[in-house]
Amino acid sequence: MVTQAPSTHGAYENPFAVAQRQLDAAAAKLGLPEGVHAVLRHPKREVHVSIPVRMDDGSTRVFQGFRVQYNDARGPFKGGIRFHPEETIDTVRALAAWMTWKCAVMDLPLGGGKGGVICDPKKMSAGELERLCRGYIQSIWRLIGPGIDVPAPDVYTTPQMMGWMMDEYCKVVGVNAPGVITGKPLSIGGSLVRDDATARGGMYTVREAARYLGLNLKNATMAIQGFGNAGYHAAVLGSSMLGCRVVAVSDTGGGIYNPQGIDPQKALAHKRSTGSVANMPGTQPISNEDLLTLDVDVLCPAALEQVITQANAELVKARIIAELANGPTTPEADAVLWKRGLLVIPDCLCNAGGVTVSYYEWVQNNCGEYWDSDEVDRKLDRRMTRSFQDVLAMSKQHEVDMRSAAYMLAVSRVSEAVQARGWV
Repeated sequence: MVTQAPSTHGAYENPFAVAQRQLDAAAAKLGLPEGVHAVLRHPKREVHVSIPVRMDDGSTRVFQGFRVQYNDARGPFKGGIRFHPEETIDTVRALAAWMTWKCAVMDLPLGGGKGGVICDPKKMSAGELERLCRGYIQSIWRLIGPGIDVPAPDVYTTPQMMGWMMDEYCKVVGVNAPGVITGKPLSIGGSLVRDDATARGGMYTVREAARYLGLNLKNATMAIQGFGNAGYHAAVLGSSMLGCRVVAVSDTGGGIYNPQGIDPQKALAHKRSTGSVANMPGTQPISNEDLLTLDVDVLCPAALEQVITQANAELVKARIIAELANGPTTPEADAVLWKRGLLVIPDCLCNAGGVTVSYYEWVQNNCGEYWDSDEVDRKLDRRMTRSFQDVLAMSKQHEVDMRSAAYMLAVSRVSEAVQARGWV
């Protein structure tokens, strides 16, 4: 029997243990063969690297980095690279697992991977960051490639950094291979619509959820925890595309609330001038914790993992919880929200717009034909809509919550590929 990771029931839990428990639950519901379950519980490969970087003051610092390649049964590994001072291997493992399920939920011919470097990019110069990016690729280039493993930007990494990484890979292998990395600048093979793809895909799933619930989104209220790239674009698109009224947003510096609505552009301008949306004129202060329990129609956790827990799940009032962040809801909280009849659009579906447009970028790089923004947007809309309906159908068929349904759909697809390849 496959051993399941223990639950901490309310305490902060190792994110990889959470990922494993989510897989275990789906495997049990599907009656997954024991051998296949065992294969899917662990990464296929992980690499730990030490990256020496010459700093601007002439000293040399050695940074620790990772690349976790979780499963490639359905296609090349795919997943972002995070630069964060508190990065851990368990976080990277969990994210690599979640990328595996995310690509499968979206029915993309890709597997799951993730990378990370322990550093604080906010305290590094552009030159130091470029040398770190190139050093990271020098450490892992043998394990990546357009048909092997395709990284992308993630937390605190940017299109420019992906450009440096792509360039370093091309120098090492001696071939121009833009398809090795996605999320690049447009001038070197990036895709249109990539900047707001995560939020755009999420808003398409909110639209479908509202249709299912019979909720009119015109002037429906929305609160967004996290006002980074995904959160900002969610505010803009939630307003312009869906007609929602964004009444609260927050970041690490605090939150703001205005029942009459918040202009996302003004909030962004205030954040750029002060460092946070907090204390924006014409708004009331609100904590990140209180934002989660506002009486709104749509709640978008777009920041950190494990913010909706067993401790506050009973207080959440939103009819739709759209998970733009990775892992914002614990398994215990999921059970509470499902029992209360709230619809959670799970992260592996809701925030899959980013990897979907990354897939389109990879396809465009590999075939050498590039699409306009309307075509990319149409393709994204169709795939997000179809995937939402696939997960909803699984939810209804098995009478399970949407996350369980998404996992069951993803795990069944990856399981089929594992068995078709003869790995088990």
